[in-house]
Amino acid sequence: MRDASPFTAASDGVRVRVRVTPRASASRLVGLVAAADGGVALKVMVTSAAEDGKANAALIALLARAWRIAKSDVSIVAGPADRRKTIHVAGKPSTLLPTLEASLAGLVAP
Repeated sequence: MRDASPFTAASDGVRVRVRVTPRASASRLVGLVAAADGGVALKVMVTSAAEDGKANAALIALLARAWRIAKSDVSIVAGPADRRKTIHVAGKPSTLLPTLEASLAGLVAP
């Protein structure tokens, strides 16, 4: 499943399928995990608890830092109260996709 990607181009950016683990010992991008529908999601761990939006804020901050983009360009468009989320990264898909795909280098594939 190496050619599978959690990234999908959208007209105004890129959508990212994410699986979040709150209350982890460290915040980090872990790797790719299989999704129930046969696709893949980016597994992310954050130290914040899943209460009052703290884990969501930590997720956005971590992704923005890892991808070297502004936090204002990252938003949760689906699953704000779920571990499975869809993230939208605003920008030109042709510029964003190579950068985001490169961030997967060294991460574990399912």
